[in-house]
Amino acid sequence: MSQVIPILRLGDTLAISLQGDLDDSTVTLIEEQLTREVARTGATGTLIDVSGLTVVDSFAALMLTRMVAMIGLLGADACVVGIQPGVAVSMVELHVPLGHLNTALTAEKGLALLHQLRPPATLNHDRPTS
Repeated sequence: MSQVIPILRLGDTLAISLQGDLDDSTVTLIEEQLTREVARTGATGTLIDVSGLTVVDSFAALMLTRMVAMIGLLGADACVVGIQPGVAVSMVELHVPLGHLNTALTAEKGLALLHQLRPPATLNHDRPTS
């Protein structure tokens, strides 16, 4: 039986918390489940909490950027939250391309950033009134 990764739904935003030391098979499982949930729910935002990662090496950094790219291709914005100071140093030292990575210190700030990234809802003035 395959492992289920908990993905929380907060309105039109999904939230996932990455924990421990991620191996190839766990990363593949996370990517598959997260992209499936984004597509299934029509989520417009995804919060990726990395505060529980024990190590961020080049593999984990690549996995994060890949996951953000996959989410973007599905039409949702992503925000990585909970980056610890040591992890930030590692990501810069590993020359991880961070230009497209939205980050915030906390989940609350990440949700606020995702809200800012979404275009405001427009009123449909072409609809006939009754």
